[in-house]
Amino acid sequence: MTKARLLRLSVVLVSIFMILLIIVYWDNVGTAHFYLHTSFSRPRSPGAIAAGEDWEALPDVDEFLEKLLSSSLKQNSSIPRKTEQLLVQGSNKPVVSNLEENVRGYDWSTHKDRNSLDQEKLQVERQRTLREFCANSSFTFPTKERSFDDIPNYELNHLIVDDRHGVIYCYVPKVACTNWKRVMIVLSESLLDQGVPYRNPLDIPREHVHNTSTHLTFNKFWRRYGKFSRHLMKIKLKKYTKFLFVRDPFVRLISAFRSKFELENEDFYRRFAIPMLKLYSNHTNLPTSVSEAFGAGLKVSFSDFIQYLLDPRTEKMAPFNEHWRQVYRLCHPCQIDYDFIGKLETLDEDAAYLLQLLKVDRLLRFPPSYRNRTASSWEDNWFAKIPLAWRQQLYKLYEADFVLFGYPKPENLLKD
Repeated sequence: MTKARLLRLSVVLVSIFMILLIIVYWDNVGTAHFYLHTSFSRPRSPGAIAAGEDWEALPDVDEFLEKLLSSSLKQNSSIPRKTEQLLVQGSNKPVVSNLEENVRGYDWSTHKDRNSLDQEKLQVERQRTLREFCANSSFTFPTKERSFDDIPNYELNHLIVDDRHGVIYCYVPKVACTNWKRVMIVLSESLLDQGVPYRNPLDIPREHVHNTSTHLTFNKFWRRYGKFSRHLMKIKLKKYTKFLFVRDPFVRLISAFRSKFELENEDFYRRFAIPMLKLYSNHTNLPTSVSEAFGAGLKVSFSDFIQYLLDPRTEKMAPFNEHWRQVYRLCHPCQIDYDFIGKLETLDEDAAYLLQLLKVDRLLRFPPSYRNRTASSWEDNWFAKIPLAWRQQLYKLYEADFVLFGYPKPENLLKD
């Protein structure tokens, strides 16, 4: 009887081991690298993870997975790593038209190094501000109190994973995300040019940068790992270096408006401009193409755009588009303990410091600054014709992003 039980137990354990081993081998982005430690590995301070998420005390299944994957690391290191590869022929440095450069604000010229900031102290301050407000019960905003497990899978599609270097990047549109995606592609070697991984970020064509098949994101985990997906997410969030870049919320809105509505964008014209022009400018019988609309002088105004953001019907129809969705909804900073918080306002210094800390600064450099010329000083002009009540409502809509990331309240826009 005892031997029969032992035999059954052995069969069960072997079956479990084989299933997990298949998961390890099946993963085509190098999942076995869970024990990769980066220069950011550090003890967590109390309250560092909000909503009761204690990721240091992993459930038994997580610990088992972690040990298994760690023990398999040496075996898997000699196995060729499969990647999601998109073969690209004849890539060139992006060609930007004068109009696009004026609106998007590209600047490919080289720049002299600025006076270096005390990056270590700067990061400590940024993370302290974020954690304090996440832990502050008197400061509330939607979704703040939910746990990581409460976040729907589709809301994790901005978390890009590089298993080769143990890095997770949450991209925020209109915050140099195109070039950061290029960096992640180079690091992960997830895109090929004539059979060879890209080495220079700027060689990657823009249209391939934003191709979702190029990146492994958290929302793809379910398809890969099924019921193990959340466990593996938590292990990677514990072990990997997590970073994001942010910018002044109102300036980001201005940049999004200029990029999507001052340039001819067919998709944004049909999905957003036509409804805005009908609802807020009383236009009817609008052209079906953006070129016709621009030719007839029919463009969305900044006032139309603000009304659209404040209109309660907007969110009822669909969540905000990622280009103007709040950062706290894209990156979940109170549920994910980010190791590095960069800002567009200090992009050059922050990028250089981050690559150095990731120990990849010898592999690549961050591309010449994507300097969007939407300056903070322009806010007064852009909001001059926006009613005070609208400005105040808009601030409440984006208040969490201002507060969590240490941006000063724009008092000059919120008072008579």
